[in-house]
Amino acid sequence: MEQEVLSDSLEAMSLDGRSDMHTFRLHMVTWNVATAEPPDDISSLLKLHSPKTPDLYVIGLQEVRAAPLKFVTDLAFDDSWSHLFMNTLAPRGYVKVSSIRMQGLLLVFFTRLEHVPFIRNIQVSYTRTGMFGYWGNKGGVSMRLSFYGHMLCFLNCHLAAHMNYASQRVDEFEYILDNQTFNSKDTPNILDHKVVFWFGDLNFRIADHGMHFLRSCITSQRFNLLWSKDQLTMMKQQAASLQEFEEGPLDFQPTYKFDLHSDNYDSSGKKRKPAWTDRILWRVKAKASPATEDEGEDSEAGSSEKAQQQASVAGEEDEELSLKVKQDLYTSNMEYGVSDHKPVIGTFHLELKKMYNTPLVQVSAEGDWSADFDAMVTYTILQPFPSSAWDWIGLYKVGFKSTMDYITYTWVKDDQVSLNDELVQVYVSKDEIPVLGGECILCYFSSNLQCIVGISKPFKVQESRVAIEEGLVPENVNGLDQAVLS
Repeated sequence: MEQEVLSDSLEAMSLDGRSDMHTFRLHMVTWNVATAEPPDDISSLLKLHSPKTPDLYVIGLQEVRAAPLKFVTDLAFDDSWSHLFMNTLAPRGYVKVSSIRMQGLLLVFFTRLEHVPFIRNIQVSYTRTGMFGYWGNKGGVSMRLSFYGHMLCFLNCHLAAHMNYASQRVDEFEYILDNQTFNSKDTPNILDHKVVFWFGDLNFRIADHGMHFLRSCITSQRFNLLWSKDQLTMMKQQAASLQEFEEGPLDFQPTYKFDLHSDNYDSSGKKRKPAWTDRILWRVKAKASPATEDEGEDSEAGSSEKAQQQASVAGEEDEELSLKVKQDLYTSNMEYGVSDHKPVIGTFHLELKKMYNTPLVQVSAEGDWSADFDAMVTYTILQPFPSSAWDWIGLYKVGFKSTMDYITYTWVKDDQVSLNDELVQVYVSKDEIPVLGGECILCYFSSNLQCIVGISKPFKVQESRVAIEEGLVPENVNGLDQAVLS
């Protein structure tokens, strides 16, 4: 419990004072993939050729294939969709920081390497709603984290299907909000976070309009004629839980339901009506209302309390201005036909004041590294945080895919060699160093915060002289080198 309080206090601290406003780009995707295997190329989905490079990617999928054997395999290893996203983004400098999967629901978070030490206190949660909560075919998965000191939460949902269940979808959403909690004093619930992004296959339909009118509006791109009968828009007028969530205009054609590998809407015997089932919404937490003065207090006490209230309001206003969300793009991508849904893309600007500018730990490689001799890592704790005997320092290939994609690691306590007031040295056995060498970095991983809190500068691991003399070739080297070569 003490560690949780320490962690929350850490996120509330302004470690270096507040700097000027900084802008970060967030690229979000929601896609019901209908159990399909991923396409060969997702460049268009991730807008890789755009001149505006995102800082963060958040990808939420629904109906990822969850056959029992495959699901067990995916839990032990990353699923084929996650592999594709990692293989595509890692060469461009992105790292998978965290992910969560519940049956067919998958949520994956990527960031540029430079931001990794400033993404902290990561926690994930899930709630089942389908089949009375016993089977995870419907429900929500969430991920919360601190980004430069600002608490963000991402909630990927797959809600009840069919036209007549609009109210049930709202009930499921509220059930998820009530049941997903985090081990945090200040932000135990989803709506406690500064910004919440709610997205997924929310399954809201277009009510009342007949098929002919629907298709006529879609063909002529008069989407605005359908908005008033969109169930989510209608339910927002009735349900208080929805009213604080914002959404961009639905200026793209409905994303469900299509014939596979086609831009044609459902031509089966059921001929389901098109609908905007796939959505991305967001909510910025409103500042608290200042308390009013009690009548009858003496003037001195009233004056003192008023000053405190004014200071409190000023602080709230400063906090209110410390993070802004602006949507730049909200659209579907018609290029992909592996599913009966088209993916939806939302891009955002997060404008915020950094609560800190330095990592928690400074880590570096000492001297020359090769598999011919033991190596040394030096680290310095720059800011206090809840360290643990389970903290470790990993050796990673430059361009690594995820926080668990290390070549090897060393425990910071067990393998500690020396300690003074400023520097700690940790030993790495030569047997753990790849004999073929390569470009590498070191990362300090905090067990309590569940994230990397310090990254070294890139350095060269030299090829082993012994390996050269013995004529080792790639197929004869150990698994460490295969990781470097891959």
